[in-house]
Amino acid sequence: MAADAVMLEVAGREVRVSNPDKVFFGARGETKLDLVEYYLSVAEPLMRAMGGRPVLLERYPDGASGKSFFQKRVPKGAPEWLTTTVVSTPNGTLSNAMVAVDLAHVVWAVNMGCLGFHVWPYLAHVPAFADELRIDLDPQPGVGFDQVREAAREVKAAFDELRMAVYLKTSGRRGLHVYARLAHRWDSYAVRAAAVALAREMARRRPDLITDAWWKEERGRRVFVDFNQNAPHKTVFGAWSTRPRVRAQVSAPIGWDEVDDVEPNDLTIATVGARVAQIGDPWAAMDGEPASLEPLLEWHARDMAAGLMDAPWPPVYPKMPNEPPRVAPSRAARTTESVRE
Repeated sequence: MAADAVMLEVAGREVRVSNPDKVFFGARGETKLDLVEYYLSVAEPLMRAMGGRPVLLERYPDGASGKSFFQKRVPKGAPEWLTTTVVSTPNGTLSNAMVAVDLAHVVWAVNMGCLGFHVWPYLAHVPAFADELRIDLDPQPGVGFDQVREAAREVKAAFDELRMAVYLKTSGRRGLHVYARLAHRWDSYAVRAAAVALAREMARRRPDLITDAWWKEERGRRVFVDFNQNAPHKTVFGAWSTRPRVRAQVSAPIGWDEVDDVEPNDLTIATVGARVAQIGDPWAAMDGEPASLEPLLEWHARDMAAGLMDAPWPPVYPKMPNEPPRVAPSRAARTTESVRE
């Protein structure tokens, strides 16, 4: 008979895992307990990347093929030892979010059906400073992974010019994410401004391959550098976290020397633990040399001096200073034409 529950000792705590044999990922029949064991196998690099940060839970109580919802607030009935912190939405709504203090917190969340951790870009004890710059290379329809690889190499070359160390991970889907660890000096507004500057510079350098266009109708078959992933209160899918896909793909850190060869769909909970045991953590050195944001902020100041406006913000944010109108170019053109008529 299948076990009703198992008790695990994790990070010095007893954590109950109910229905451990429940299938979470249908392609290979991997279970809730399989997912727990995967996280235990990557405990050290996972905590290095996510430890001490607030997280939003993407919950699939019936597995990756079932219904889902995002949960920012820790639900009633959570254990007393669960660490939380107050986070805000763009409109100012406050919530008590879980802080990924240790593996016991991760296992508790998995038991709640969490198949994806979305991570804030700051440590819970220093929320005023965003210490991660996150460059999301988002392939548009018709773009293959070889183009994403090429875009990543171009981004790496730009950071090399700025003497900023950057680290790479798969998104767990079709893209790649480039990260830089920052000193505790800048807030999320400054980090977003730096990301906007980087996106614009990359689009200038490789307009055939890369776009900074916020409006989808202008992007074409290119790789979009999504600068708004750095907007205040924005979370990004966490390193080492599984995606809610039936093959249990992982958003896995990789080395820059692997970018030409790695196949993201092969990085799953069935393979990533063994990979870490064999080659270690590609992000192990990230915390050793926090980067300065100043070179990118100089690019941003240069663009502002040249007369550029801020890039558009997502619609959930209040109107920002120096922001262009939040209307798609095609709609703006129709409105202008109607006025003329």
